[in-house]
Amino acid sequence: MTALGPFTEPTRRWFQASFGQPTAAQAGAWDAVARGKNALVVAPTGSGKTLSAFLWSIDRLFAEPTAGTSVLYISPLKALGVDIERNLRSPLVGIAHTARRLAAEGAAEEPPEITVGVRTGDSTPKERRDLVRKPPQILITTPESLYLMLTSQARSTLAGIKTVIIDEVHALAGTKRGAHLAVSLERLNNLLETPAQRIGLSATVEPRE
Repeated sequence: MTALGPFTEPTRRWFQASFGQPTAAQAGAWDAVARGKNALVVAPTGSGKTLSAFLWSIDRLFAEPTAGTSVLYISPLKALGVDIERNLRSPLVGIAHTARRLAAEGAAEEPPEITVGVRTGDSTPKERRDLVRKPPQILITTPESLYLMLTSQARSTLAGIKTVIIDEVHALAGTKRGAHLAVSLERLNNLLETPAQRIGLSATVEPRE
């Protein structure tokens, strides 16, 4: 089976039209994640780490849409979170467009709308209330904002998390901030029926163990 074998037809077609073949980092990550394992993706910038972490979850959301948040992305840098939100537009729009074309041919279902939200220290009170009122399927946040969510009424919106993606692992591992995040992740798992799958991303983390 190829690296794209486990994905649905719209996702496969979009990826092949956009990128051709997956990178080694993507193929390795998808193999582990599709089998339900946790993964640490260590690869240089430009090797497709974002899609190595997100594409499987995006594919599942199109195939089996959820009513609340199921994918949690955590970045130690607020600016990186904004970049990720922007970078997710391409696969979300591209896969939906491909699915609609296949649906017109009778080869796929009409795609659902996949929503993305951002919660950081810069979020306004209204934005935070909106995230509680209508949780996005993909939530982008920081370690500190995750802690605040777990200690507020927003806690209930995290009860359906299936995947946690932690970016820039090297900036957190072995630090007080990282230890604080580790506690928050355990508190998150206590909310869930099944512990969330974890995917770590880094270009430089050492030692990998």
